[in-house]
Amino acid sequence: MLIVLAFVSPLAWAAYASVSPQGDSSQQNGYGFGNYEALVHFQAGLGRYFLNSLFVALLTVALVLFISTLAGYAFARFSFPGKNVLFILILGILMVPAASLLIPLYVLLNTLGLSNSLIGLALVLAMYQLPFAVFMMRIAFEGLPMELEEAAVMDGASSPRTLWSVLIPSVTPGMITVGLFVFLASWNDFVAPLILINDPDKAPLPLAIASIRQQTLGSIDYGATEAGVVVLAIPCVVLFLVLQRFYVRGFMTGALKG
Repeated sequence: MLIVLAFVSPLAWAAYASVSPQGDSSQQNGYGFGNYEALVHFQAGLGRYFLNSLFVALLTVALVLFISTLAGYAFARFSFPGKNVLFILILGILMVPAASLLIPLYVLLNTLGLSNSLIGLALVLAMYQLPFAVFMMRIAFEGLPMELEEAAVMDGASSPRTLWSVLIPSVTPGMITVGLFVFLASWNDFVAPLILINDPDKAPLPLAIASIRQQTLGSIDYGATEAGVVVLAIPCVVLFLVLQRFYVRGFMTGALKG
């Protein structure tokens, strides 16, 4: 119970502060939703920033799940030269600070014509999450008994058919766990959009919240900032509550395999 309170209390305080009266905010007299109104009407509008973040997060999740599922299956079920070395190199990317890669990636995206685009941002965020995702999906596939594939092969199923019809339904908890982690990371990422996105209308929600908090003469609009924190947290909390049982099963599978 104390652990739950420790995690919930900051969000509850942010929700309270977002509707309470504060100086230098849009809610100065009494309790109300003035800070949320300011957030809704800020520059391009809350809806635009929300959709930008949603597009980037969903595209990142789709890319990571597609690539990591195929890679995890290959690492778990096939033998090829340099398999272990390649897997170690993939995991080695986790030790490289993400911020140190942003400038080279910015130059690469500019060369490909994807600079200052939400698609380019999603590609970068997907690259950040792929090592962890490949690791999780390899564990998920290795936890499945070989008898499942052998039975499918005896029935005449090819490797792609076996993967799609037999194995993927069995590793769904692992995929949902990976997808949830990737969504949370891409939804809340601030540094990559700060470097890669120059157009204010293409800014995701974290950038918009950082912009609205800066007021004239260096003052900070804490009320609007707290309102933005609540808006950012709502999709994360809802997704976690809806997918909680799959999330726990996915991690238990990895824990038992490890």
